[in-house]
Amino acid sequence: MKLRTFLTATAAASALLTLGLPAAHAQAPAGYKSEYRMSLVLGTAFPWGKGGEIWASKVREKTSGRINIKLYPGVSLIQGDQTREFSALRQGVIDMAIGSTINWSPQVKALNLFSLPFLFPDYAAVDAVTQGEVGKSIFQTLEKAGVVPLAWGENGYREISNSKHPIKSPADLKGLKIRVVGSPLFLDTFTALGANPTQMSWADAQPAMASGAVDGQENPVSVYTAAKLHTVAQKYVTMWGYINDPLVFVVNKEVWNSWTPADREAVRQAAIEAGKEEIAIARKGMVEPGKPLLKDLAANGVQVTELSAAERDAFAKATRPVFDKWKGQIGANLVDAAEKAIAARKQ
Repeated sequence: MKLRTFLTATAAASALLTLGLPAAHAQAPAGYKSEYRMSLVLGTAFPWGKGGEIWASKVREKTSGRINIKLYPGVSLIQGDQTREFSALRQGVIDMAIGSTINWSPQVKALNLFSLPFLFPDYAAVDAVTQGEVGKSIFQTLEKAGVVPLAWGENGYREISNSKHPIKSPADLKGLKIRVVGSPLFLDTFTALGANPTQMSWADAQPAMASGAVDGQENPVSVYTAAKLHTVAQKYVTMWGYINDPLVFVVNKEVWNSWTPADREAVRQAAIEAGKEEIAIARKGMVEPGKPLLKDLAANGVQVTELSAAERDAFAKATRPVFDKWKGQIGANLVDAAEKAIAARKQ
């Protein structure tokens, strides 16, 4: 009888395997969700969304399928309102996210560091800050704010485009309606430059450009290219590199605590690896000799303006009062530490 019982059990197990039932799900500890929700502003056509896809894939592989992630681009879990993403993440509406330091800066003041105009002269400066002690300090601040930060990614340097004329000096911005994200620092910066900053979500921005409701926008060239902004009258692009927009890979604290220590480490390592790959994708075409992405723009009939050091400095001087005003709100010590790290960077 014992042998027969054993054979029956074995046959049943074989049948389950034959049916293709996922063994990994059976191994998932109690308290794990069948699927975790990852919020993203942009989809997989953009480096940002691609980073989410890579992270999800690596997590699934490293946890043997115990943690499965579904991507929700267009911040669709919160009806497209990217400024609500951080709050929704803390509340558990979102399980994990790759978020923009800009979008989260209203809730976490320290993140405004990356939106200080003309602080980061090059990619080496960005890396010196995010990958050094300042980056660690910001992660500690995020942890205190109620989320678990794991790795840095990057949306990129935000360049300005418009439908009217080339922008080479602050005077060229006078009166232009420029779409900006919901950040008071952005409103201050563009007001100081004489523009008319208009706050709206990315979902609303493209129709607004197509209709002429706004004249221009500022975003990384990779976003401009993927979104085909030359088709919505954005014929003039100026490479002014006024701010860089790092991304942060994070997990909701309760979700994080529900995982085993081994799976937490797997998710962390997956985020670090995905972050490095995502940054490389975001910079592709801009770090190689000749900046191939700019040639792609020109091929679409876009007039690309590259500023001289003196021309860029004129924009920096015009926005210096904004820099000084916000330095105190962000934390003078943090800004000073970032400036020291930038000054000491290896190029």
